[in-house]
Amino acid sequence: MIETNDRVVADTQTWLEKAVIGLNLCPFAKAVHVKNQIRYTVSNATTPEALLVDLIAALEQLAEANPDEVDTTLLIHPQVLTDFLDYNEFLDVADAALDELDLVGEIQIASFHPQYQFADSGPDDIENYTNRSPYPTLHLLREDSIERAVDAFPDAADIFDKNIDTMRRLGHDGWDKLQLPGDE
Repeated sequence: MIETNDRVVADTQTWLEKAVIGLNLCPFAKAVHVKNQIRYTVSNATTPEALLVDLIAALEQLAEANPDEVDTTLLIHPQVLTDFLDYNEFLDVADAALDELDLVGEIQIASFHPQYQFADSGPDDIENYTNRSPYPTLHLLREDSIERAVDAFPDAADIFDKNIDTMRRLGHDGWDKLQLPGDE
């Protein structure tokens, strides 16, 4: 079923509020959310090539935007790269786009997907849920913002391990109780 763009954004915001911020998976997310500095862009691309065009546009928009107004972008693409392995392969294309636009060191791309799976983990391992979103999503982040956030958060290097601990304590039953979009 093809969702409307409004629904895709609403589902993504619910996931961000309940999982990412609610579970404190990213201690930096709350500030940009509260300040409305997140740009939600829904790509209607149905091919990786069309998604690349949208990605390049989103990267250029973010690079040109005033950071006080738009600090980060979530490029949500519900109709393409729905298979995690295809999505994972596209991340090399995304990194090449950063390089081509001369944005390496200025912007980085984080990855979220409904079927996200870390290397050496099983598909249903709860640890994977730290990066599971309702739709395939490319998170475009400003390097300067990351550096400021890391400086303000003394244990930034421990975030990944803390997230794994959080997910293990929560377990599948706890995750299901969050009633997140896409988990119905």
